[in-house]
Amino acid sequence: MGAAAAAVVVPLAAGCGGGAAGGLAGSGQEGGQVEVGSSAGSGRPVTGVDWRVDSVTAGGTTLRAPAGARLRIDADGRASGNLGCNLFSAQVTLHGDRITFGGLRTTRMACAPDRMTFERALARVLGRQTLTARTDDGKLTLTTGHGERVNLVRITPH
Repeated sequence: MGAAAAAVVVPLAAGCGGGAAGGLAGSGQEGGQVEVGSSAGSGRPVTGVDWRVDSVTAGGTTLRAPAGARLRIDADGRASGNLGCNLFSAQVTLHGDRITFGGLRTTRMACAPDRMTFERALARVLGRQTLTARTDDGKLTLTTGHGERVNLVRITPH
């Protein structure tokens, strides 16, 4: 699976990727949701919430997310969503305000070049690394140790 993150950038014919199950290590779960610290000082749930990806900042460039880009992290250690074109799943481990993503498993559809550019950037930030999570007023920011970040907005249930 070492090339899984690279595979997401290769536009190929449609295919399917499966989810990877796993457990949480030291998640601090309460009521099936994991909470992380926020700049407001109180914890907000991160798991069990549908998040719309707003933007990703990588390599000094901020890219706005295409419609449909989203992320969900479940308390059972799985993340899933849409990278901008392709669906993905990954095993995650939560510990305090840290979220570690395993390799991303994706479908492999080709989309418009701008969607694929965004998808490559998002996959690079999420794939196989630990991010710090901060919540504030319905927003979630995931930041790498190098300052790259993903900005998300809570999707309000209809």
